[in-house]
Amino acid sequence: MFEKTAAVFLYAVSPVHMGAGQAVDVIDNPIQRERHTHHPCFAGSGIKGAVRHSYEALGGSKDDIARLLGPESGSSDLHAGAISFGDAQMLALPVHSLKGGYVYATCPQALARAQRLLALTGNKAEWPSVKVEDGACLMANPALLSGDKLHLEAFEYVAKASEPLAQIAADIASRALPAGDAYAFFSDKLKTDLVLLSDTDFGYFAQNAMLVEPHVRINEKTGTADDGGLFYTENLPPESLLIAPLMASQTRTGKAENHLDADAVFTKLKPLLDGRLLQIGGDATTGRGLVLSKVEA
Repeated sequence: MFEKTAAVFLYAVSPVHMGAGQAVDVIDNPIQRERHTHHPCFAGSGIKGAVRHSYEALGGSKDDIARLLGPESGSSDLHAGAISFGDAQMLALPVHSLKGGYVYATCPQALARAQRLLALTGNKAEWPSVKVEDGACLMANPALLSGDKLHLEAFEYVAKASEPLAQIAADIASRALPAGDAYAFFSDKLKTDLVLLSDTDFGYFAQNAMLVEPHVRINEKTGTADDGGLFYTENLPPESLLIAPLMASQTRTGKAENHLDADAVFTKLKPLLDGRLLQIGGDATTGRGLVLSKVEA
């Protein structure tokens, strides 16, 4: 039983490829998506694996890896880990805007799920209820408008100002990003440029506004592109924001000398995650998968 819970915000600094492992349509290497919403997601196992891989580089002790995260595969000392990451779900997605460069798009469904997760992890968010019709949007920044319309990619939305949405945006920005000059621009933009679309309209961008990159397979002998070696890889775009549950229990090694209670386990892990840069997913050697984590506990 997990005795300590927290929420972890994951903010993409670079494109992120958390692969699904099977081709979809023309995309050879698609990203992971939830079955019921088709929103991009990060599997909890992938997040945990990334933390394990970087544990020492983040400042953790090698001796803590097995007792906190579980033994290596094939180890004779088998026991469960004391830390669990849940799947990260989409909260806000960057979408190109005619004005302001881009906005952070979200929807009632994404906000409700994030609010539920925060409540379940003991970080209750007092967000007012917000709703919007298909083809319309709520927003807080009139500078993004052309007349009374907001233009996102090739689409036009009838926009209305919303003070409740502005309150939600300010609260998310205060929770999701660290303080400091390095993050001030993005925190301020999240406060002002969060846009609420309907679940249907947001679903379109969640499906079609990903970064898709062409690649070619290189022939080892010639050093040139292989015939028929063209393939496409899908990435979650930078500036995307997700949220995941983090849970901790007492250690389960069965050895008294290695025992830590849940609070001690969490105390060891939090400094390694809070405000730190992780590498999640594939294509690490080409700069993919850089994610800023922020722990809300």
